[in-house]
Amino acid sequence: MHVLAAAPVGWTRVGTTSITTTPSLPKLPMLWILLLSLLLLCWLFLASDKWVWWKASAFSLLLLALSAWWLIDKLSGDGLNAATLYHLGADMEGAGVSDFKGYIAGFIVLALVSLLPLFATRVKRWRRPGHGGAWFAGFIAVWVGTIMFSPLARDGQRLYQQLRPVDFARIAPEYQVPTQPLQRPRNIVWIYGESLERTYLDEAVFPGLMPNLNRLASESLDVRGLASAEGSGWTIAGLVSSMCGVPLTTSQGDENSMDRMGSFLPKAVCLGDYLKQQGYTNHYLGGANGQFAGKGQFLASHGFDEVHDLAWFKQQKKIGRIHYSAWGVHDDVLLDTAYQRFEQLSRAGSPFMLTTLTMDTHHPAGHLPVSCKGECYQSQYGNIGLLNALKCTDRLISQLVERIQASPYGKDTLIVIASDHLAMPNDLSHVLAKQQRENLLLFLGDGVTPRQLAVEDGSTLDSGATLLSLLDPNLQTMGFGRSLLDDKRAPSASVAARRDGGRDYPQYLAFARSLWLGEPTRELKIDGDDQVVVGLQHVQPPVLLEYDKDWGLKSVYLENTSRQFDDADPDNTLAYVDRCTAFEDGSADGDWCALLVNRDNGIKLYRDNDLRGGIAVDAPLDAFQGPRPSVRQAHMITQKGRRTRAGQYMLQLVASTRPDRGFWIEAVSSQRKVVLAQQWVQPDANGKINVSFGLDHEVDDLEIRAWLNHAEKLAVDTFALVPSRSRPRG
Repeated sequence: MHVLAAAPVGWTRVGTTSITTTPSLPKLPMLWILLLSLLLLCWLFLASDKWVWWKASAFSLLLLALSAWWLIDKLSGDGLNAATLYHLGADMEGAGVSDFKGYIAGFIVLALVSLLPLFATRVKRWRRPGHGGAWFAGFIAVWVGTIMFSPLARDGQRLYQQLRPVDFARIAPEYQVPTQPLQRPRNIVWIYGESLERTYLDEAVFPGLMPNLNRLASESLDVRGLASAEGSGWTIAGLVSSMCGVPLTTSQGDENSMDRMGSFLPKAVCLGDYLKQQGYTNHYLGGANGQFAGKGQFLASHGFDEVHDLAWFKQQKKIGRIHYSAWGVHDDVLLDTAYQRFEQLSRAGSPFMLTTLTMDTHHPAGHLPVSCKGECYQSQYGNIGLLNALKCTDRLISQLVERIQASPYGKDTLIVIASDHLAMPNDLSHVLAKQQRENLLLFLGDGVTPRQLAVEDGSTLDSGATLLSLLDPNLQTMGFGRSLLDDKRAPSASVAARRDGGRDYPQYLAFARSLWLGEPTRELKIDGDDQVVVGLQHVQPPVLLEYDKDWGLKSVYLENTSRQFDDADPDNTLAYVDRCTAFEDGSADGDWCALLVNRDNGIKLYRDNDLRGGIAVDAPLDAFQGPRPSVRQAHMITQKGRRTRAGQYMLQLVASTRPDRGFWIEAVSSQRKVVLAQQWVQPDANGKINVSFGLDHEVDDLEIRAWLNHAEKLAVDTFALVPSRSRPRG
């Protein structure tokens, strides 16, 4: 721990862990080599007509993969990384997609260009006869070499290092949960600035851009050199790392539908959980959609009493459309509301933490709220909208802090100003790339001595622990976070991210992954909300659980479960939970069933009553001769739910492609949870299917679905729901 008088030293990217955005390799030579490789591939592709369609397909696939990587890199700033995986699995509702329409348009153009090799198969002008095998071998060699040299291989290797199974037993004791009573509760206001890294406060680079935050930094405990370890570099990850002291990872297995997880990191103990135990109430105000990336679910799962997001602001009729951007409510409205809520909570007299997250400095170009219209920062870099948004945010955040400090409750309030993560690709990326980048973390409050604190091994994982130590010097840890005020702190995740090329850091990622499910359990059950209980997690079926030979839960699959069931390792035990319709031919009741199979070809089907009470996955199974049966999964026939009156109906389908065997068709409602009618059908020679069913009450969201395994296809040409006769009155 040192008191700083000058700017901190720079940070570099270490191993697989993104500590900074400073490029580790010159990008321009790599780009030229990649372009030359693609030109060589083009020549080898056109030189011979031997296996030309194979070459065209491989070439197009490579170009499509590179195009997708380009788009992802523009969004993440770091290629394919943990943030990419997370957002593929999380709900994307609420994202300001319109802000990225230029990138999306560019990707569409690149994708179309990627298809040109398929059309170039007609070009025969430069093709040479003979030696087709040699030309093909050369093409394959260059194709493989291009992939290995491209960022696809680098990012693939990085993701493998992060996600590979790792024994985390050695570092597990480092995970610390604060339990001792808080001696002197103080109110907390935590202000997250979207992408508001401390680099923007550098007067040499951005003179006069952020005078107010620079002044507040001089009056605060100003942490310098704060990095973002892997699993901390995007908004929800920044919240989790700073409040829980753990990097954010997805759950183990197939996580393409994380919105079906009933709880967000249920085994983690975070700042909100601890403060709740100490008598605090926790409140969140954010202008964006709380569903985006599971932010609202995280807060609700970890001690927050109120989560007011975009939906809440829209209920406030007095806020006009002019106060909204593509992402949500502008920061002037947000921060003014935050102060009003601060006053209300302070008057109540109970300790609280109020957390708010700004949004107008979001990449790529930022947004200007009404109160800052006409704001213009004169810059050597030109009239860049993001700079104007940053200057506006500087004023709005400082005004909120000043109002809190000037209020009667200011002396008993600890204020935190922090970036959620380093800036992602934006209109200033070319400037930021040349700087020594660091996160913003300021603490202001009565008794907090103003100084700069340089840390050589700190990351946002340590933010929450540092806050706790300011509340009570006896509190020094939160998760893997360590108080940066403790110059004798034991090394943990932040140190591991930098040490030895990040060699040990995957252990921390693996431990964090285990927090999604809690302790492994050999009991399987369905709760009262029709969710599968897996450890501490509650998961919406269908779900496939894969256990290894030691009964460790190896994977949890939530998507493509039918295919995953067929492709699973035959040495493992599988537990598949879905409607009984997925497992039975000829008769089914729409209740829940669990099919268990093991390495010894044992099999057993448990029904709803058994699942409600809980079943042991390691219990003996029944002997079964022959191959494992395939299971079915529901496929929607209707595009959306339709309001349907009570009565008798005839469902008429004509399918051009259909399974060779019979299958289930059913009508469902209430978000696909209630089975209204069900029938086993066999299409005739013309593909016609007729199903009659009755509704005894009106249904708002009637949907029709078929149950098929992953290898079966159903293409419906015509579809009609025809009333057959009126429901008798009386």
